Amino acid sequence: MQRYSFATIVTTIEGKPEATHLPFLVKQDGDKIFLLSHFAKANPQSAQIVENISLVIFTEPHAYISPKNYEKEENVPTWNYIAIHAYGKAVILDEEDKKAELLKHTIESYDAGYMQQWNNLSDHYKSKMMKGIVAFEIEVTDLQAKSKLSQNRSETERENIINTLGKSTDTNEREIAGYMRKLPKTEH
Repeated sequence: MQRYSFATIVTTIEGKPEATHLPFLVKQDGDKIFLLSHFAKANPQSAQIVENISLVIFTEPHAYISPKNYEKEENVPTWNYIAIHAYGKAVILDEEDKKAELLKHTIESYDAGYMQQWNNLSDHYKSKMMKGIVAFEIEVTDLQAKSKLSQNRSETERENIINTLGKSTDTNEREIAGYMRKLPKTEH
C-alpha cells in the first residue's frame, strides 16, 4: 500500500457507488493502519465520506498472461495481479493545522523538492488553497489481500510465465514475475 499508494476510494452516494482516484499516505500506529488523503471540496464524495464505510483499493502490480505460456493450446488469456482492499470509516480533518500537516507529509512523500517552494508561498495563499480541500483519515477496520499469480497452473506453465514476464521491459510484469518466484512450488 505504501509502494503503490495511488488508490481508488469507493463510497456510496444515495445507493450509487462513487469512486475517486487519490494519492494516499499510509500510517501505522501500533497495530492500527490509517489512510490519509484529501478531496477537492467540489468532489461530491467529499460531502458524503463520513456517512458510510469507505473501500480503498490499491491495485498494483499487474500483468497480462498470454496463453502462449501454457502447455495446452486450448486456454484463454488472463491477468495476474496483487491488490489490497482496505475498509473503514472516514473522519474529516477540518482544522487548518491538520490539513497543513497532511499536505506537508503528502509533499514530502510525493515531491520533496517542491517543499521549499511550498514553504515560500504566503500563508494567505496556502490558507486559501486549504479551504478548497476536504482532508480525511480512515482507520482501517478490515484489510483484505487479493492476488492471482497463476497459482492454479502447473509448475512448467508458471516457469514459462515467470520467464516471459521476467524478460519484459515493463516494470509491472517484472514485479509480478518476482512475486510469482516467491510462491511455493505447485504439484499439478
